[in-house]
Amino acid sequence: MPPYDNRAWWLLLPAMLLLGVVGVLPLLAVINYGFHDIFTLQDVHWVGVEWFAEILGSDRFWASLGRSLLFSALVLGILVPLGIMVALVLLTCGRWAVWGLMLVALPLVVPWNMIPMLWLGLINPDTGLLGPGLAAVGFDYKFTAWHTWALILTMDTWHWLGLVVVLAYAGLSSIPPAYRQAAAIDGASRLAVFRHIELPRIAGALAIVFLLRFVDSFMIYTEAFGINAGGPSDATRFLTVELGEEIKGFSYGQAAARAVLYFLIVLCVVWAFVLATRRREA
Repeated sequence: MPPYDNRAWWLLLPAMLLLGVVGVLPLLAVINYGFHDIFTLQDVHWVGVEWFAEILGSDRFWASLGRSLLFSALVLGILVPLGIMVALVLLTCGRWAVWGLMLVALPLVVPWNMIPMLWLGLINPDTGLLGPGLAAVGFDYKFTAWHTWALILTMDTWHWLGLVVVLAYAGLSSIPPAYRQAAAIDGASRLAVFRHIELPRIAGALAIVFLLRFVDSFMIYTEAFGINAGGPSDATRFLTVELGEEIKGFSYGQAAARAVLYFLIVLCVVWAFVLATRRREA
């Protein structure tokens, strides 16, 4: 038998080089900036871990971290079950399911910076499509903390529901009909069919959804800033909103240190996710 030939790995070299240029080098630069106080590119002063200690010792940082984690938990708690329910409904629609998939996937092509303006226009009581209906049922949007959170959660769910539906529908539609027929013969309930037949087939896709949506929702900025810029009274002041304010205030050294901390938080979550996935597979 000829020896194993692994020269095909050389085909990955261009992609690895590109990843190093667009990913690794900027990351190293940001880490380096986090240890400096930067006034201009020619006026840089070493401060060591001063920025990191200041950020970690700030109550404001921990409050923003709690809000970001809460937002991600709420997004996943709403988006994933709702996406699975929609996929199960589409599974019964036969040839019309493709139109439903296209409809729920349409928001995925809407740019992030357009979403806040779109939804603020929709809920406008005078000119919005949803505004008169909301006013008729007594809902008056006044940019309170509860209203702002509800709007941001609604926007994010609307924007990313299609991703969950498409992946869940793909997994559900790949289940052989014999599985469901055998369950029907055994008298299994609908819940039992979902628990023991359907859910295991979409578990892999849902794991990817959980990871992608956690990372994306944890780093939310455009939607939150476009609605109320972190207000009212810092109610939607997420981690990325603070980072954006520091960048706009030209505090590049502190912003770099904060970005490194955010990167480490996301990296820890991804690492825990990989460990949990491997244990489940084992």
